[in-house]
Amino acid sequence: MHDKPLFMTYSRGDVANFVVLMALAFAVVPLMIETDYWYSSILIPWLCLALAAIGQQFVMGYAGQLALGAAGFMAAGAFACYNIELRIPWMPFPLSLLFSGLIAAAFGVLFGLPSLRVRGIYLMVATLASQFFIIWMIDKFGWFKNYDSSGIITAQDIVIAGRSFTSPMEMYLVVAVVVTVLTILAVNMTRGSVGRNWMAVRDMDIAAESMGISLLRAKLQAFALSAFYCGVAGALFAFTYLKSLEPVAFDIKLSFQILFMVILGGLGTINGAFIGAGFILLFPVVLNTVGNAWFHGMIDATIISAIEQVVFGALIIVFLIYEPLGIAKLWENLKSRLFSRRPVAEAAAAKQEPAG
Repeated sequence: MHDKPLFMTYSRGDVANFVVLMALAFAVVPLMIETDYWYSSILIPWLCLALAAIGQQFVMGYAGQLALGAAGFMAAGAFACYNIELRIPWMPFPLSLLFSGLIAAAFGVLFGLPSLRVRGIYLMVATLASQFFIIWMIDKFGWFKNYDSSGIITAQDIVIAGRSFTSPMEMYLVVAVVVTVLTILAVNMTRGSVGRNWMAVRDMDIAAESMGISLLRAKLQAFALSAFYCGVAGALFAFTYLKSLEPVAFDIKLSFQILFMVILGGLGTINGAFIGAGFILLFPVVLNTVGNAWFHGMIDATIISAIEQVVFGALIIVFLIYEPLGIAKLWENLKSRLFSRRPVAEAAAAKQEPAG
Protein backbone atom coordinates (compact mmCIF):
# COMPACT_ATOMS: atom_id res chain seq x y z
CA MET A 1 0.00 0.00 0.00
CA HIS A 2 1.43 3.35 -1.10
CA ASP A 3 1.47 6.50 0.98
CA LYS A 4 -0.93 9.22 -0.11
CA PRO A 5 0.76 12.37 -1.43
CA LEU A 6 1.10 15.13 1.14
CA PHE A 7 1.70 17.77 -1.54
CA MET A 8 2.32 17.53 -5.29
CA THR A 9 3.68 14.00 -5.83
CA TYR A 10 5.53 13.67 -2.52
CA SER A 11 4.31 11.16 0.04
CA ARG A 12 5.04 11.06 3.76
CA GLY A 13 7.83 8.58 3.09
CA ASP A 14 9.40 10.87 0.49
CA VAL A 15 9.40 13.80 2.92
CA ALA A 16 10.90 11.66 5.69
CA ASN A 17 13.63 10.35 3.38
CA PHE A 18 14.40 13.89 2.21
CA VAL A 19 14.75 15.21 5.77
CA VAL A 20 17.04 12.31 6.73
CA LEU A 21 19.22 12.77 3.64
CA MET A 22 19.50 16.54 4.17
CA ALA A 23 20.48 15.98 7.81
CA LEU A 24 23.14 13.49 6.74
CA ALA A 25 24.50 15.67 3.91
CA PHE A 26 24.63 19.03 5.69
CA ALA A 27 24.93 18.16 9.38
CA VAL A 28 26.31 14.67 9.97
CA VAL A 29 28.92 14.56 7.17
CA PRO A 30 30.57 17.95 7.95
CA LEU A 31 30.65 17.11 11.66
CA MET A 32 31.81 13.50 11.39
CA ILE A 33 34.25 13.60 8.46
CA GLU A 34 37.38 15.59 9.11
CA THR A 35 39.82 14.15 6.56
CA ASP A 36 40.10 15.95 3.22
CA TYR A 37 40.46 12.63 1.38
CA TRP A 38 36.80 11.73 1.82
CA TYR A 39 35.65 15.08 0.46
CA SER A 40 38.15 15.36 -2.40
CA SER A 41 38.26 11.75 -3.58
CA ILE A 42 34.90 10.23 -2.63
CA LEU A 43 32.02 12.59 -1.88
CA ILE A 44 32.66 15.38 -4.42
CA PRO A 45 33.25 13.11 -7.46
CA TRP A 46 30.31 10.91 -6.39
CA LEU A 47 27.89 13.85 -6.35
CA CYS A 48 29.24 15.29 -9.62
CA LEU A 49 29.02 11.97 -11.46
CA ALA A 50 25.58 11.25 -9.98
CA LEU A 51 24.37 14.59 -11.38
CA ALA A 52 25.69 13.63 -14.83
CA ALA A 53 24.02 10.23 -14.46
CA ILE A 54 20.69 11.98 -13.75
CA GLY A 55 21.13 13.77 -17.07
CA GLN A 56 21.80 10.44 -18.77
CA GLN A 57 18.67 9.05 -17.09
CA PHE A 58 16.53 11.74 -18.75
CA VAL A 59 17.49 10.82 -22.27
CA MET A 60 18.05 7.08 -21.84
CA GLY A 61 16.06 5.87 -18.85
CA TYR A 62 12.94 8.02 -19.27
CA ALA A 63 12.84 9.03 -22.95
CA GLY A 64 14.27 5.70 -24.14
CA GLN A 65 16.85 7.23 -26.51
CA LEU A 66 20.06 5.23 -26.78
CA ALA A 67 22.55 8.09 -26.43
CA LEU A 68 26.24 8.24 -25.64
CA GLY A 69 28.50 11.23 -25.19
CA ALA A 70 27.66 12.63 -21.74
CA ALA A 71 31.33 13.45 -21.13
CA GLY A 72 31.33 15.72 -24.18
CA PHE A 73 28.53 17.80 -22.67
CA MET A 74 30.42 17.82 -19.36
CA ALA A 75 33.44 19.23 -21.21
CA ALA A 76 31.25 21.89 -22.83
CA GLY A 77 29.93 22.95 -19.42
CA ALA A 78 33.37 22.91 -17.78
CA PHE A 79 35.09 25.06 -20.40
CA ALA A 80 32.06 27.35 -20.69
CA CYS A 81 32.18 27.98 -16.93
CA TYR A 82 35.95 28.62 -17.11
CA ASN A 83 35.56 31.18 -19.90
CA ILE A 84 32.60 32.91 -18.25
CA GLU A 85 34.57 33.27 -15.02
CA LEU A 86 37.62 34.45 -16.98
CA ARG A 87 35.99 36.95 -19.33
CA ILE A 88 33.13 38.19 -17.11
CA PRO A 89 34.81 38.56 -13.69
CA TRP A 90 31.76 40.11 -12.02
CA MET A 91 29.56 37.13 -12.86
CA PRO A 92 28.55 35.22 -9.68
CA PHE A 93 29.55 31.56 -9.73
CA PRO A 94 25.94 30.26 -9.51
CA LEU A 95 25.07 32.23 -12.65
CA SER A 96 28.20 30.92 -14.35
CA LEU A 97 26.99 27.40 -13.58
CA LEU A 98 23.54 28.22 -14.98
CA PHE A 99 24.91 29.64 -18.24
CA SER A 100 27.33 26.74 -18.54
CA GLY A 101 24.41 24.35 -18.36
CA LEU A 102 22.49 26.37 -20.96
CA ILE A 103 25.45 26.32 -23.36
CA ALA A 104 25.73 22.55 -22.94
CA ALA A 105 21.95 22.29 -23.49
CA ALA A 106 22.36 24.04 -26.84
CA PHE A 107 24.80 21.32 -27.88
CA GLY A 108 22.31 18.74 -26.59
CA VAL A 109 19.58 20.08 -28.86
CA LEU A 110 21.97 20.15 -31.82
CA PHE A 111 23.09 16.55 -31.42
CA GLY A 112 19.61 15.41 -30.40
CA LEU A 113 18.17 16.27 -33.80
CA PRO A 114 19.15 12.87 -35.31
CA SER A 115 16.80 11.21 -32.78
CA LEU A 116 13.90 12.41 -34.95
CA ARG A 117 15.09 10.22 -37.82
CA VAL A 118 17.11 7.31 -36.40
CA ARG A 119 16.97 5.16 -33.28
CA GLY A 120 18.81 2.35 -31.51
CA ILE A 121 22.45 1.77 -32.29
CA TYR A 122 22.33 4.31 -35.13
CA LEU A 123 21.27 7.02 -32.68
CA MET A 124 24.07 6.02 -30.31
CA VAL A 125 26.61 6.44 -33.11
CA ALA A 126 25.09 9.82 -34.06
CA THR A 127 25.18 11.12 -30.48
CA LEU A 128 28.71 9.76 -30.05
CA ALA A 129 29.74 12.43 -32.55
CA SER A 130 29.10 15.05 -29.86
CA GLN A 131 31.84 13.51 -27.74
CA PHE A 132 34.47 13.82 -30.46
CA PHE A 133 33.25 17.12 -31.92
CA ILE A 134 33.22 19.05 -28.63
CA ILE A 135 36.64 17.74 -27.57
CA TRP A 136 38.03 18.46 -31.06
CA MET A 137 36.62 22.00 -31.01
CA ILE A 138 38.19 22.75 -27.61
CA ASP A 139 41.55 21.38 -28.77
CA LYS A 140 41.45 23.08 -32.17
CA PHE A 141 40.58 26.61 -31.10
CA GLY A 142 42.95 28.06 -28.51
CA TRP A 143 40.43 30.67 -27.39
CA PHE A 144 38.58 28.10 -25.28
CA LYS A 145 41.79 27.37 -23.34
CA ASN A 146 42.85 31.03 -23.24
CA TYR A 147 45.69 30.14 -25.64
CA ASP A 148 47.43 28.13 -22.92
CA SER A 149 50.08 25.90 -24.48
CA SER A 150 50.54 23.58 -21.50
CA GLY A 151 47.29 21.70 -22.16
CA ILE A 152 46.19 21.87 -18.51
CA ILE A 153 44.46 25.00 -17.21
CA THR A 154 44.07 25.75 -13.52
CA ALA A 155 40.44 26.37 -12.59
CA GLN A 156 39.55 29.60 -10.82
CA ASP A 157 38.51 29.68 -7.17
CA ILE A 158 34.81 29.41 -6.42
CA VAL A 159 33.66 32.79 -5.11
CA ILE A 160 30.06 33.25 -3.92
CA ALA A 161 28.87 36.53 -2.35
CA GLY A 162 32.46 37.69 -1.97
CA ARG A 163 33.59 34.56 -0.13
CA SER A 164 36.01 32.02 -1.55
CA PHE A 165 35.16 28.34 -1.17
CA THR A 166 38.54 26.67 -1.41
CA SER A 167 38.72 23.98 1.27
CA PRO A 168 37.48 20.47 0.40
CA MET A 169 34.60 20.67 2.89
CA GLU A 170 33.47 24.05 1.56
CA MET A 171 33.55 22.81 -2.02
CA TYR A 172 31.61 19.72 -0.95
CA LEU A 173 28.90 21.94 0.51
CA VAL A 174 28.67 23.93 -2.73
CA VAL A 175 28.34 20.74 -4.77
CA ALA A 176 25.80 19.28 -2.32
CA VAL A 177 23.56 22.36 -2.54
CA VAL A 178 23.62 22.39 -6.35
CA VAL A 179 22.98 18.64 -6.59
CA THR A 180 20.14 18.86 -4.06
CA VAL A 181 18.35 21.64 -5.96
CA LEU A 182 18.74 19.94 -9.35
CA THR A 183 17.71 16.55 -7.95
CA ILE A 184 14.48 18.03 -6.56
CA LEU A 185 13.78 19.59 -9.96
CA ALA A 186 14.53 16.26 -11.66
CA VAL A 187 12.10 14.39 -9.41
CA ASN A 188 9.39 16.97 -10.09
CA MET A 189 9.93 16.73 -13.85
CA THR A 190 10.00 12.94 -14.01
CA ARG A 191 6.87 12.61 -11.87
CA GLY A 192 5.00 15.32 -13.75
CA SER A 193 3.71 15.70 -17.29
CA VAL A 194 7.23 16.02 -18.73
CA GLY A 195 8.24 12.63 -17.38
CA ARG A 196 4.97 11.02 -18.46
CA ASN A 197 5.50 12.29 -22.00
CA TRP A 198 9.04 10.92 -22.03
CA MET A 199 7.89 7.51 -20.83
CA ALA A 200 5.10 7.43 -23.41
CA VAL A 201 7.65 8.11 -26.14
CA ARG A 202 9.95 5.47 -24.68
CA ASP A 203 7.26 2.78 -24.51
CA MET A 204 5.72 3.40 -27.96
CA ASP A 205 6.39 6.61 -29.82
CA ILE A 206 3.73 6.03 -32.49
CA ALA A 207 1.01 5.63 -29.85
CA ALA A 208 2.38 8.67 -27.98
CA GLU A 209 2.18 10.78 -31.12
CA SER A 210 -1.39 9.62 -31.78
CA MET A 211 -2.27 10.79 -28.25
CA GLY A 212 -1.11 14.30 -29.11
CA ILE A 213 2.41 14.18 -27.69
CA SER A 214 4.91 16.00 -29.88
CA LEU A 215 7.86 13.69 -30.55
CA LEU A 216 9.98 16.66 -31.62
CA ARG A 217 9.36 18.51 -28.38
CA ALA A 218 9.65 15.49 -26.08
CA LYS A 219 12.91 14.16 -27.55
CA LEU A 220 14.66 17.51 -27.88
CA GLN A 221 13.50 18.44 -24.39
CA ALA A 222 15.09 15.24 -23.04
CA PHE A 223 18.36 15.89 -24.87
CA ALA A 224 18.47 19.53 -23.79
CA LEU A 225 17.83 18.81 -20.11
CA SER A 226 20.23 15.87 -20.18
CA ALA A 227 22.99 18.06 -21.61
CA PHE A 228 22.15 20.83 -19.12
CA TYR A 229 22.63 18.51 -16.15
CA CYS A 230 25.82 17.08 -17.67
CA GLY A 231 27.13 20.60 -18.33
CA VAL A 232 26.59 21.69 -14.73
CA ALA A 233 28.10 18.41 -13.52
CA GLY A 234 31.14 18.97 -15.75
CA ALA A 235 31.69 22.47 -14.40
CA LEU A 236 31.48 21.24 -10.79
CA PHE A 237 33.68 18.27 -11.64
CA ALA A 238 36.40 20.56 -13.03
CA PHE A 239 36.22 23.29 -10.38
CA THR A 240 35.86 21.12 -7.26
CA TYR A 241 37.37 17.72 -8.04
CA LEU A 242 39.95 18.11 -10.82
CA LYS A 243 40.69 21.77 -9.98
CA SER A 244 41.93 22.02 -13.56
CA LEU A 245 40.62 21.77 -17.09
CA GLU A 246 41.92 19.55 -19.83
CA PRO A 247 39.98 17.90 -22.66
CA VAL A 248 41.54 14.50 -21.92
CA ALA A 249 39.69 14.38 -18.59
CA PHE A 250 36.37 14.20 -20.50
CA ASP A 251 37.23 11.37 -22.87
CA ILE A 252 35.03 8.54 -24.15
CA LYS A 253 35.92 6.41 -21.11
CA LEU A 254 34.03 8.84 -18.86
CA SER A 255 30.98 8.65 -21.14
CA PHE A 256 30.98 4.85 -20.83
CA GLN A 257 31.34 5.12 -17.05
CA ILE A 258 28.23 7.32 -16.88
CA LEU A 259 26.41 4.85 -19.12
CA PHE A 260 27.39 2.00 -16.78
CA MET A 261 26.16 4.02 -13.78
CA VAL A 262 22.72 4.30 -15.32
CA ILE A 263 22.52 0.64 -16.31
CA LEU A 264 23.80 -0.77 -13.01
CA GLY A 265 21.97 1.74 -10.83
CA GLY A 266 18.66 1.29 -12.60
CA LEU A 267 17.16 2.71 -15.78
CA GLY A 268 14.40 5.24 -15.27
CA THR A 269 15.10 6.01 -11.60
CA ILE A 270 16.69 9.05 -9.99
CA ASN A 271 17.88 6.90 -7.09
CA GLY A 272 19.64 4.67 -9.59
CA ALA A 273 21.87 7.55 -10.68
CA PHE A 274 23.25 7.95 -7.15
CA ILE A 275 23.49 4.20 -6.52
CA GLY A 276 25.22 3.55 -9.83
CA ALA A 277 27.67 6.42 -9.37
CA GLY A 278 28.54 5.20 -5.89
CA PHE A 279 29.06 1.65 -7.12
CA ILE A 280 31.26 2.62 -10.08
CA LEU A 281 33.31 4.97 -7.90
CA LEU A 282 33.74 2.74 -4.84
CA PHE A 283 34.07 -0.68 -6.45
CA PRO A 284 37.68 -0.11 -7.67
CA VAL A 285 38.60 1.17 -4.20
CA VAL A 286 37.09 -1.91 -2.54
CA LEU A 287 38.69 -4.24 -5.09
CA ASN A 288 42.16 -2.73 -4.52
CA THR A 289 41.72 -2.84 -0.74
CA VAL A 290 40.60 -6.48 -0.77
CA GLY A 291 43.34 -7.45 -3.24
CA ASN A 292 46.07 -5.87 -1.12
CA ALA A 293 44.65 -7.33 2.10
CA TRP A 294 44.37 -10.88 0.77
CA PHE A 295 47.41 -11.07 -1.49
CA HIS A 296 49.63 -8.48 0.25
CA GLY A 297 50.47 -6.60 -2.94
CA MET A 298 51.56 -9.69 -4.90
CA ILE A 299 48.97 -9.00 -7.65
CA ASP A 300 49.94 -6.28 -10.10
CA ALA A 301 47.72 -3.20 -10.32
CA THR A 302 47.11 -3.80 -14.04
CA ILE A 303 45.64 -7.23 -13.26
CA ILE A 304 43.31 -5.72 -10.65
CA SER A 305 42.25 -3.10 -13.21
CA ALA A 306 41.54 -5.86 -15.75
CA ILE A 307 39.49 -7.78 -13.17
CA GLU A 308 37.53 -4.60 -12.50
CA GLN A 309 36.61 -4.26 -16.20
CA VAL A 310 35.63 -7.94 -16.42
CA VAL A 311 33.38 -7.66 -13.36
CA PHE A 312 31.74 -4.49 -14.71
CA GLY A 313 31.03 -6.18 -18.04
CA ALA A 314 29.64 -9.30 -16.37
CA LEU A 315 27.41 -7.24 -14.06
CA ILE A 316 26.02 -5.22 -16.96
CA ILE A 317 25.10 -8.40 -18.84
CA VAL A 318 23.52 -9.95 -15.74
CA PHE A 319 21.48 -6.84 -14.92
CA LEU A 320 20.30 -6.33 -18.50
CA ILE A 321 19.07 -9.95 -18.63
CA TYR A 322 17.70 -10.54 -15.14
CA GLU A 323 17.03 -7.10 -13.64
CA PRO A 324 16.92 -4.24 -16.18
CA LEU A 325 15.93 -1.81 -13.42
CA GLY A 326 19.28 -2.35 -11.71
CA ILE A 327 20.39 -2.13 -8.10
CA ALA A 328 17.66 0.41 -7.28
CA LYS A 329 14.99 -2.21 -8.04
CA LEU A 330 16.78 -4.85 -5.97
CA TRP A 331 16.85 -2.41 -3.06
CA GLU A 332 13.14 -1.64 -3.45
CA ASN A 333 12.32 -5.36 -3.53
CA LEU A 334 14.37 -5.94 -0.38
CA LYS A 335 12.62 -3.09 1.45
CA SER A 336 9.17 -4.27 0.38
CA ARG A 337 9.89 -7.80 1.62
CA LEU A 338 11.19 -6.56 4.96
CA PHE A 339 8.29 -4.18 5.61
CA SER A 340 5.65 -6.59 4.31
CA ARG A 341 6.80 -9.32 6.69
CA ARG A 342 6.83 -7.04 9.75
CA PRO A 343 3.02 -6.52 9.95
CA VAL A 344 2.49 -10.27 9.45
CA ALA A 345 4.92 -11.07 12.25
CA GLU A 346 3.30 -8.50 14.54
CA ALA A 347 -0.17 -9.90 13.82
CA ALA A 348 1.00 -13.45 14.54
CA ALA A 349 2.59 -12.33 17.81
CA ALA A 350 -0.62 -10.56 18.82
CA LYS A 351 -2.67 -13.71 18.25
CA GLN A 352 -0.33 -15.73 20.47
CA GLU A 353 -0.65 -13.29 23.40
CA PRO A 354 -3.07 -14.48 26.10
CA ALA A 355 -6.22 -12.42 26.45
CA GLY A 356 -6.74 -10.25 29.53
